[in-house]
Amino acid sequence: MDLRRSETAATEMRKMRTFGGFISGHRFFYGEIRGDEVRVLKNPFWIDIEPTGEIVRLTNVVVDLPVAPSKLIAVGLNYSDHIAEMKRTPLGTPLIWFKSPNSLLPHGGTIEIAFPEHQTDFEAELAVVIGKSAKNVLPDRALNFVFGYTIGLDISDRDLQKIEKQFGRCKSFDTYTPIGPFVYADVNVSDVSLELRQNGKLRQSTRTSRMIYSVAQIISFASQSLTLLPGDVILTGTPAGVGPIHPGDELEVTIDDWPRLRNSVAIASLARSTGEK
Repeated sequence: MDLRRSETAATEMRKMRTFGGFISGHRFFYGEIRGDEVRVLKNPFWIDIEPTGEIVRLTNVVVDLPVAPSKLIAVGLNYSDHIAEMKRTPLGTPLIWFKSPNSLLPHGGTIEIAFPEHQTDFEAELAVVIGKSAKNVLPDRALNFVFGYTIGLDISDRDLQKIEKQFGRCKSFDTYTPIGPFVYADVNVSDVSLELRQNGKLRQSTRTSRMIYSVAQIISFASQSLTLLPGDVILTGTPAGVGPIHPGDELEVTIDDWPRLRNSVAIASLARSTGEK
């Protein structure tokens, strides 16, 4: 990193505000991190930032999901090198689809491979958290509707993707969207680093400035078709380097100097059923 970029990053870190979802005892709450403390909020932070007055130490809470979207939107083919490695061609517009919000997994959680015999890949991504309702938004105003950003993983069953020719099911199994650990507001993500390490080995590395469609363009495009609501999450696409995951893997995704998203990998238990007695 050159000196100018390093100074810019340091300035952004000083301005950045950090929010998350936490568990203390049997209670879940949203809060804002200030130093080594969490200031408890009355409501989800994307609705309003009103503290209750209660403060708890960060070391005394469990980091849980920082988001609860009504819609989880994914974007594909947004880096040229990934288009090349997947042997696809650019579409000329953003490619979007929906993932199930039930696929969300917090920092530290275990990705459970649904079909061990299938190739199941990791995809590291920048995720956007919407802060205001957005419909038919122009690109030059789109960032006004963003609350903040976080780190995401789009876990993908390639066998199903090839057979079904659509992306909804193959990317929506439970645990297939790790996200977090926190959401960061008042930060510029137009040119930040994005890296994924698998068992300590660097597998993906890019900068968000290499995205074909910027965050603003993606929000504008999506809002032409549907209304984006506060709390909705958009995954903005992955760079080259995607590859298969295996039981026992440890995945670590970093964006800039943010706290890292870490998740382990295992095979889903066949006995796991909400209807089993």
